[in-house]
Amino acid sequence: MRWWSLANLVSNAGTWMQLTVQNLLVLQVTGSAAATGLSLSAQAGPGLLLGVFGGAAVDRWPRRMTAAVSQAVLGAVAFTTAVLVACDQLNVGLLMALAVVTGLVATIDGPATALLGNDLVARKDVPSAIALGSVVHSVGRLVGTAAAGVAIGVFGTAAAYVTNGLSFLFVAAVIPFLRFAPPEPAEPDTASDRTASVDQAAKESAAARMTAREGLSFFLRRPRLVALAVITGLGAIFGRNYGLTLAVLVTGALHGSAADFGTVSTVLAVGGIAGAVLAGRMQNPSVRLVGTLTAAGAVLQIAAGFSPSLFLLLLLVLPMAMVESVSDTAGTTVLQTDPPPYMRGRVLGVWRSASTGWGLVGPPLLGLLMEFAGARGALVVGGLLVAGAVGAGTLLRSRLLTTWEAGRLAPRPSVGSQAALGQAA
Repeated sequence: MRWWSLANLVSNAGTWMQLTVQNLLVLQVTGSAAATGLSLSAQAGPGLLLGVFGGAAVDRWPRRMTAAVSQAVLGAVAFTTAVLVACDQLNVGLLMALAVVTGLVATIDGPATALLGNDLVARKDVPSAIALGSVVHSVGRLVGTAAAGVAIGVFGTAAAYVTNGLSFLFVAAVIPFLRFAPPEPAEPDTASDRTASVDQAAKESAAARMTAREGLSFFLRRPRLVALAVITGLGAIFGRNYGLTLAVLVTGALHGSAADFGTVSTVLAVGGIAGAVLAGRMQNPSVRLVGTLTAAGAVLQIAAGFSPSLFLLLLLVLPMAMVESVSDTAGTTVLQTDPPPYMRGRVLGVWRSASTGWGLVGPPLLGLLMEFAGARGALVVGGLLVAGAVGAGTLLRSRLLTTWEAGRLAPRPSVGSQAALGQAA
């Protein structure tokens, strides 16, 4: 796990170096802001349309080999881009083609690398492993973003792509040496246990041959996963686009500068890291915990919308980021541990398609909301929508459970009473 975390740190730093210069590169090549958005959509498109199929492939193929090959291919794409940039041969068509290839490979690489990390630790340590991954991601983002400016100034734009390619190759080289955690002890002691074990093996073998559509059906029949998707989707659309809402709030209503928004962004990053560290102490997170944390973040967001000063906003931003980070770790843990092992790739594939969808829909919707209500109104209305939806879902679940319990505990007529009723009829 230490080697895997080091590899992810290197990979995340390289990825954020590339992402930092990617939009600038597209603008340099095309001179169009619209083309920048189109390249991002071309990269996200495969995740939206083919995420379910990528997850099904991860369930069928050897996980370690799948992750190593996908990382190597992503490295090859980064090196190709670097060569094209260095030779001044990169054009709009090649840019879009490379973006699509990256998106296609990511539909397999995402669930493969996520589940591979969980295979390295015992099940009880999965929340800690996911929290560690969040810390690594945040630190890699800070390091990569800072290093990008130095690399571009000294070596040029192509250097960021070369660095990212090397980071992918480093991960691919580490993967063959990773040791999986030993399986949980479960020795069948009786004939019934052995029969159950055989039945379970047959079920897993049949599930391994399931199609992507059946994986989607499995997800939709799992109330916990559907509830998690609804909560996370609403939070992502109306509650977590702080790069957009807080930027407008700070530079607009609060009359701050770009440097002030940089301070807010730094506090958000620090809060995210602190939240991930706290989340490492969780053992068995639940969808209810995710909902509670999401509602708490929504309430803090509403307060931020009414914030009269930058100082008060900074005081609110820190717990907002911490709550969001803990909620993300709890949700990811449920997502990766609730389904049976042979279905987890498909579940992550469905989740990738859904998260890509709300990632594409969220910013335009939020932009329209800010057009009508302003930054403060968007924060307040978004927070009310998220908190209200979580509260309504909790109330509905409570009523359904009460109804179910009442039906289960209701007295049933005895056999004699049933016979007497039959004779009377």
